[in-house]
Amino acid sequence: MKQKLLLLLLTMMLAAITSQAQVKSNLVFFTEQGERFTVILNGIRQNQQPETNVKITGLIAPNYKLKIIFDDASLGEIDKNLMFNQGTESTFVIKRNNKNEYVVRWMNDVPLAQALPPSPGQQVVVFTTQAAPTPATVTQTTTTVTESYSQPQQAGVSMGINVNDPELGVNFNVNMNAAGTNSNSQVTTTQTTTYTSTTTTGGYYDTDDDDHHHSNQANSNRYSMPGYKGRIGCPYPMMPDEFNRVKQSIASKSFDDTRLTIAKQVISANCLLCDQVKEIMLLFSFEDTRLDLAKYAYGYTYDLGNYYKLNDAFTFESSIEELNDYINGFRR
Repeated sequence: MKQKLLLLLLTMMLAAITSQAQVKSNLVFFTEQGERFTVILNGIRQNQQPETNVKITGLIAPNYKLKIIFDDASLGEIDKNLMFNQGTESTFVIKRNNKNEYVVRWMNDVPLAQALPPSPGQQVVVFTTQAAPTPATVTQTTTTVTESYSQPQQAGVSMGINVNDPELGVNFNVNMNAAGTNSNSQVTTTQTTTYTSTTTTGGYYDTDDDDHHHSNQANSNRYSMPGYKGRIGCPYPMMPDEFNRVKQSIASKSFDDTRLTIAKQVISANCLLCDQVKEIMLLFSFEDTRLDLAKYAYGYTYDLGNYYKLNDAFTFESSIEELNDYINGFRR
Protein backbone atom coordinates (compact mmCIF):
# COMPACT_ATOMS: atom_id res chain seq x y z
CA MET A 1 0.00 0.00 0.00
CA LYS A 2 2.79 2.38 0.93
CA GLN A 3 4.61 1.58 -2.29
CA LYS A 4 1.50 2.37 -4.34
CA LEU A 5 1.02 5.64 -2.45
CA LEU A 6 4.66 6.58 -3.02
CA LEU A 7 4.37 5.74 -6.72
CA LEU A 8 1.22 7.87 -6.96
CA LEU A 9 2.94 10.83 -5.32
CA LEU A 10 5.93 10.53 -7.65
CA THR A 11 3.61 10.40 -10.66
CA MET A 12 1.76 13.51 -9.49
CA MET A 13 5.03 15.37 -8.89
CA LEU A 14 6.30 14.43 -12.34
CA ALA A 15 3.04 15.57 -13.92
CA ALA A 16 3.24 18.86 -12.05
CA ILE A 17 6.84 19.43 -13.17
CA THR A 18 5.98 18.57 -16.78
CA SER A 19 2.98 20.87 -16.69
CA GLN A 20 5.07 23.67 -15.26
CA ALA A 21 7.72 23.21 -17.93
CA GLN A 22 5.10 23.67 -20.63
CA VAL A 23 3.74 26.96 -19.29
CA LYS A 24 4.33 29.76 -21.77
CA SER A 25 4.11 33.51 -21.45
CA ASN A 26 3.92 36.65 -23.60
CA LEU A 27 5.80 39.91 -23.23
CA VAL A 28 4.66 43.26 -24.63
CA PHE A 29 6.98 46.27 -24.92
CA PHE A 30 6.01 49.72 -26.15
CA THR A 31 7.49 53.22 -26.01
CA GLU A 32 5.59 56.04 -24.37
CA GLN A 33 6.68 58.60 -26.96
CA GLY A 34 6.77 56.35 -30.02
CA GLU A 35 10.52 55.75 -30.24
CA ARG A 36 11.40 52.77 -32.44
CA PHE A 37 13.41 49.95 -30.82
CA THR A 38 14.64 46.37 -31.07
CA VAL A 39 14.20 43.75 -28.34
CA ILE A 40 17.06 41.35 -27.54
CA LEU A 41 16.43 38.51 -25.09
CA ASN A 42 19.36 36.46 -23.81
CA GLY A 43 21.50 37.84 -26.61
CA ILE A 44 19.07 36.96 -29.43
CA ARG A 45 17.43 39.65 -31.54
CA GLN A 46 13.66 39.08 -31.55
CA ASN A 47 12.18 41.69 -33.91
CA GLN A 48 14.34 42.15 -36.99
CA GLN A 49 13.12 45.68 -37.74
CA PRO A 50 12.80 48.47 -35.12
CA GLU A 51 9.19 48.94 -33.97
CA THR A 52 7.28 51.06 -31.45
CA ASN A 53 5.18 48.18 -30.05
CA VAL A 54 6.39 44.56 -29.91
CA LYS A 55 4.66 41.45 -28.56
CA ILE A 56 6.83 38.36 -28.03
CA THR A 57 4.98 35.07 -27.59
CA GLY A 58 5.94 31.56 -26.51
CA LEU A 59 8.40 32.37 -23.70
CA ILE A 60 9.02 29.41 -21.39
CA ALA A 61 11.29 30.86 -18.68
CA PRO A 62 10.36 33.25 -15.85
CA ASN A 63 13.27 35.62 -16.44
CA TYR A 64 15.52 36.79 -19.25
CA LYS A 65 18.42 39.10 -19.88
CA LEU A 66 16.85 42.04 -21.72
CA LYS A 67 18.46 44.61 -23.97
CA ILE A 68 16.57 47.41 -25.70
CA ILE A 69 18.37 49.03 -28.65
CA PHE A 70 16.81 52.21 -30.00
CA ASP A 71 16.71 52.91 -33.72
CA ASP A 72 18.05 56.36 -32.85
CA ALA A 73 21.53 55.51 -31.56
CA SER A 74 21.74 58.80 -29.64
CA LEU A 75 19.11 57.49 -27.21
CA GLY A 76 21.47 54.79 -25.97
CA GLU A 77 20.53 51.27 -24.86
CA ILE A 78 18.82 49.63 -21.90
CA ASP A 79 20.15 46.52 -20.13
CA LYS A 80 18.32 44.77 -17.33
CA ASN A 81 17.34 41.41 -15.90
CA LEU A 82 13.63 40.98 -16.58
CA MET A 83 11.42 38.84 -14.32
CA PHE A 84 7.69 38.21 -14.81
CA ASN A 85 4.91 35.79 -13.90
CA GLN A 86 4.64 32.68 -16.04
CA GLY A 87 1.41 31.90 -17.83
CA THR A 88 0.63 35.59 -18.27
CA GLU A 89 0.93 38.36 -20.81
CA SER A 90 3.07 41.01 -19.11
CA THR A 91 3.19 44.54 -20.51
CA PHE A 92 6.16 46.88 -20.04
CA VAL A 93 6.46 50.53 -21.01
CA ILE A 94 9.72 52.09 -22.17
CA LYS A 95 9.97 55.71 -21.06
CA ARG A 96 12.18 58.36 -19.48
CA ASN A 97 12.41 58.55 -15.69
CA ASN A 98 12.87 61.64 -13.51
CA LYS A 99 16.57 61.66 -14.40
CA ASN A 100 15.67 61.77 -18.10
CA GLU A 101 17.08 58.24 -18.53
CA TYR A 102 15.28 55.55 -20.49
CA VAL A 103 13.94 52.71 -18.33
CA VAL A 104 11.68 49.66 -18.70
CA ARG A 105 8.75 49.68 -16.26
CA TRP A 106 6.20 46.95 -15.57
CA MET A 107 2.70 48.12 -16.40
CA ASN A 108 0.32 45.17 -15.97
CA ASP A 109 -0.19 41.49 -16.63
CA VAL A 110 -3.19 39.28 -17.35
CA PRO A 111 -3.63 35.50 -17.59
CA LEU A 112 -2.58 34.33 -21.01
CA ALA A 113 -6.10 33.05 -21.75
CA GLN A 114 -7.45 36.59 -21.25
CA ALA A 115 -4.86 38.34 -23.40
CA LEU A 116 -6.34 40.67 -26.01
CA PRO A 117 -5.71 40.19 -29.75
CA PRO A 118 -2.79 42.15 -31.23
CA SER A 119 -3.51 45.86 -31.51
CA PRO A 120 -3.13 47.77 -34.80
CA GLY A 121 0.53 48.55 -35.47
CA GLN A 122 1.76 45.96 -32.97
CA GLN A 123 4.54 43.67 -34.19
CA VAL A 124 4.00 40.08 -33.00
CA VAL A 125 6.98 37.69 -33.02
CA VAL A 126 7.47 34.19 -31.66
CA PHE A 127 10.34 33.91 -29.17
CA THR A 128 13.41 32.47 -30.82
CA THR A 129 16.77 31.25 -29.57
CA GLN A 130 18.39 31.38 -32.97
CA ALA A 131 19.66 34.45 -34.76
CA ALA A 132 17.98 35.18 -38.06
CA PRO A 133 20.22 34.84 -41.13
CA THR A 134 21.75 38.09 -42.24
CA PRO A 135 20.27 39.21 -45.56
CA ALA A 136 22.53 39.56 -48.53
CA THR A 137 23.45 43.00 -49.75
CA VAL A 138 23.07 43.35 -53.50
CA THR A 139 25.02 46.13 -55.14
CA GLN A 140 24.50 47.16 -58.74
CA THR A 141 27.09 49.26 -60.55
CA THR A 142 26.24 50.87 -63.89
CA THR A 143 28.99 52.15 -66.17
CA THR A 144 28.14 54.30 -69.19
CA VAL A 145 30.67 54.56 -72.03
CA THR A 146 30.25 57.12 -74.84
CA GLU A 147 32.25 56.69 -78.05
CA SER A 148 32.51 59.44 -80.69
CA TYR A 149 33.59 59.04 -84.28
CA SER A 150 33.38 60.93 -87.59
CA GLN A 151 31.65 59.46 -90.61
CA PRO A 152 32.52 60.94 -94.01
CA GLN A 153 29.66 61.73 -96.39
CA GLN A 154 29.81 61.90 -100.18
CA ALA A 155 32.92 63.26 -101.80
CA GLY A 156 33.15 66.90 -102.96
CA VAL A 157 31.16 67.83 -106.10
CA SER A 158 32.44 70.30 -108.76
CA MET A 159 30.03 71.50 -111.44
CA GLY A 160 30.31 74.21 -114.11
CA ILE A 161 27.58 75.61 -116.39
CA ASN A 162 28.45 77.84 -119.39
CA VAL A 163 25.73 79.34 -121.53
CA ASN A 164 26.76 81.52 -124.55
CA ASP A 165 24.11 82.63 -126.98
CA PRO A 166 25.35 85.43 -129.36
CA GLU A 167 21.90 86.00 -130.79
CA LEU A 168 20.42 86.75 -127.43
CA GLY A 169 23.54 88.47 -126.26
CA VAL A 170 23.74 86.20 -123.24
CA ASN A 171 26.95 84.94 -121.78
CA PHE A 172 26.22 83.08 -118.52
CA ASN A 173 28.87 81.15 -116.62
CA VAL A 174 28.23 79.36 -113.30
CA ASN A 175 30.85 77.37 -111.34
CA MET A 176 29.85 75.42 -108.17
CA ASN A 177 32.24 73.50 -105.94
CA ALA A 178 30.79 71.61 -102.87
CA ALA A 179 33.30 70.01 -100.56
CA GLY A 180 32.57 66.73 -98.84
CA THR A 181 31.21 66.95 -95.29
CA ASN A 182 31.70 64.83 -92.20
CA SER A 183 29.06 64.04 -89.62
CA ASN A 184 29.85 63.32 -85.95
CA SER A 185 28.11 60.37 -84.31
CA GLN A 186 28.01 59.06 -80.76
CA VAL A 187 27.33 55.54 -79.58
CA THR A 188 26.49 55.09 -75.90
CA THR A 189 26.80 51.65 -74.28
CA THR A 190 25.80 50.78 -70.73
CA GLN A 191 27.50 48.01 -68.78
CA THR A 192 25.83 46.80 -65.58
CA THR A 193 27.72 44.76 -63.01
CA THR A 194 25.79 43.11 -60.20
CA TYR A 195 27.37 41.29 -57.29
CA THR A 196 26.22 39.99 -53.94
CA SER A 197 28.03 40.31 -50.66
CA THR A 198 26.84 38.94 -47.35
CA THR A 199 27.48 40.99 -44.23
CA THR A 200 27.40 39.89 -40.62
CA THR A 201 25.78 42.22 -38.08
CA GLY A 202 25.68 41.79 -34.36
CA GLY A 203 26.74 38.89 -32.18
CA TYR A 204 23.35 37.43 -31.37
CA TYR A 205 23.66 33.65 -31.60
CA ASP A 206 22.28 30.84 -29.49
CA THR A 207 25.09 29.06 -27.65
CA ASP A 208 23.02 26.19 -26.26
CA ASP A 209 21.84 24.62 -29.49
CA ASP A 210 24.54 22.23 -30.75
CA ASP A 211 23.03 21.88 -34.23
CA HIS A 212 22.88 25.63 -34.56
CA HIS A 213 26.48 25.87 -33.37
CA HIS A 214 27.73 23.45 -36.02
CA SER A 215 25.76 25.16 -38.79
CA ASN A 216 27.25 28.51 -37.86
CA GLN A 217 30.75 27.06 -37.85
CA ALA A 218 30.16 26.16 -41.46
CA ASN A 219 29.19 29.73 -42.24
CA SER A 220 32.07 31.38 -44.05
CA ASN A 221 31.20 34.70 -42.43
CA ARG A 222 32.12 33.43 -39.00
CA TYR A 223 35.58 33.40 -37.55
CA SER A 224 37.22 29.98 -37.29
CA MET A 225 39.84 29.63 -34.55
CA PRO A 226 42.58 27.20 -35.61
CA GLY A 227 42.40 24.02 -33.54
CA TYR A 228 39.31 25.09 -31.58
CA LYS A 229 36.23 22.86 -31.78
CA GLY A 230 34.31 23.96 -28.69
CA ARG A 231 31.18 26.02 -28.20
CA ILE A 232 30.90 29.42 -29.87
CA GLY A 233 29.26 32.36 -28.15
CA CYS A 234 29.48 35.07 -30.83
CA PRO A 235 30.47 35.15 -34.51
CA TYR A 236 33.65 37.20 -34.85
CA PRO A 237 36.06 38.38 -32.10
CA MET A 238 37.76 41.76 -32.06
CA MET A 239 40.84 42.16 -34.22
CA PRO A 240 44.11 42.46 -32.24
CA ASP A 241 44.79 46.07 -33.26
CA GLU A 242 41.31 47.19 -32.30
CA PHE A 243 41.46 45.29 -29.01
CA ASN A 244 44.80 46.84 -28.09
CA ARG A 245 43.38 50.32 -28.61
CA VAL A 246 40.41 49.46 -26.41
CA LYS A 247 42.65 47.97 -23.72
CA GLN A 248 44.82 51.09 -23.67
CA SER A 249 41.73 53.26 -23.35
CA ILE A 250 40.52 51.27 -20.34
CA ALA A 251 43.93 51.23 -18.69
CA SER A 252 44.30 55.00 -19.08
CA LYS A 253 41.52 55.67 -16.56
CA SER A 254 42.49 56.35 -12.95
CA PHE A 255 39.61 54.68 -11.09
CA ASP A 256 38.47 51.05 -11.20
CA ASP A 257 34.81 52.05 -11.34
CA THR A 258 35.41 54.06 -14.51
CA ARG A 259 37.50 51.27 -16.00
CA LEU A 260 34.76 48.73 -15.29
CA THR A 261 32.08 50.93 -16.85
CA ILE A 262 34.10 51.38 -20.05
CA ALA A 263 35.03 47.70 -20.16
CA LYS A 264 31.38 46.64 -19.96
CA GLN A 265 30.43 49.14 -22.66
CA VAL A 266 33.07 47.68 -24.98
CA ILE A 267 32.21 44.07 -24.16
CA SER A 268 28.46 44.51 -24.67
CA ALA A 269 29.04 45.90 -28.17
CA ASN A 270 31.65 43.39 -29.34
CA CYS A 271 32.76 39.77 -29.41
CA LEU A 272 35.91 38.81 -27.50
CA LEU A 273 38.26 35.86 -27.16
CA CYS A 274 38.85 34.33 -23.73
CA ASP A 275 42.43 35.57 -23.78
CA GLN A 276 41.17 39.10 -24.46
CA VAL A 277 38.72 38.88 -21.56
CA LYS A 278 41.55 37.74 -19.30
CA GLU A 279 43.76 40.66 -20.37
CA ILE A 280 41.02 43.11 -19.42
CA MET A 281 40.47 41.35 -16.09
CA LEU A 282 44.15 41.75 -15.22
CA LEU A 283 43.76 45.54 -15.51
CA PHE A 284 41.84 45.40 -12.22
CA SER A 285 43.40 44.84 -8.81
CA PHE A 286 40.37 43.68 -6.83
CA GLU A 287 39.16 40.09 -6.98
CA ASP A 288 35.48 41.07 -6.84
CA THR A 289 35.86 43.37 -9.84
CA ARG A 290 37.58 40.67 -11.87
CA LEU A 291 34.82 38.22 -11.00
CA ASP A 292 32.13 40.73 -11.96
CA LEU A 293 33.79 41.31 -15.31
CA ALA A 294 34.25 37.58 -15.98
CA LYS A 295 30.53 36.97 -15.39
CA TYR A 296 29.50 39.87 -17.58
CA ALA A 297 31.78 38.90 -20.47
CA TYR A 298 30.60 35.28 -20.67
CA GLY A 299 27.68 36.17 -22.92
CA TYR A 300 29.97 38.03 -25.33
CA THR A 301 32.82 35.55 -25.72
CA TYR A 302 33.68 33.56 -28.85
CA ASP A 303 35.52 30.51 -27.50
CA LEU A 304 33.36 29.55 -24.51
CA GLY A 305 35.15 26.23 -24.23
CA ASN A 306 38.31 28.09 -23.18
CA TYR A 307 36.67 30.01 -20.36
CA TYR A 308 38.54 27.91 -17.80
CA LYS A 309 41.63 29.95 -18.72
CA LEU A 310 40.20 32.85 -16.73
CA ASN A 311 40.71 30.91 -13.52
CA ASP A 312 44.37 31.94 -13.54
CA ALA A 313 43.29 35.55 -12.99
CA PHE A 314 41.80 34.70 -9.58
CA THR A 315 43.57 34.40 -6.25
CA PHE A 316 40.83 32.63 -4.30
CA GLU A 317 39.22 29.27 -5.01
CA SER A 318 35.84 30.72 -4.01
CA SER A 319 35.95 33.07 -7.02
CA ILE A 320 36.56 30.15 -9.38
CA GLU A 321 33.66 28.22 -7.85
CA GLU A 322 31.34 31.23 -8.06
CA LEU A 323 32.18 31.79 -11.72
CA ASN A 324 31.63 28.10 -12.44
CA ASP A 325 28.21 28.21 -10.76
CA TYR A 326 27.33 31.27 -12.81
CA ILE A 327 28.30 29.56 -16.07
CA ASN A 328 26.32 26.41 -15.21
CA GLY A 329 23.22 28.51 -14.65
CA PHE A 330 23.73 30.80 -17.63
CA ARG A 331 21.14 30.76 -20.36
CA ARG A 332 21.18 33.03 -23.39
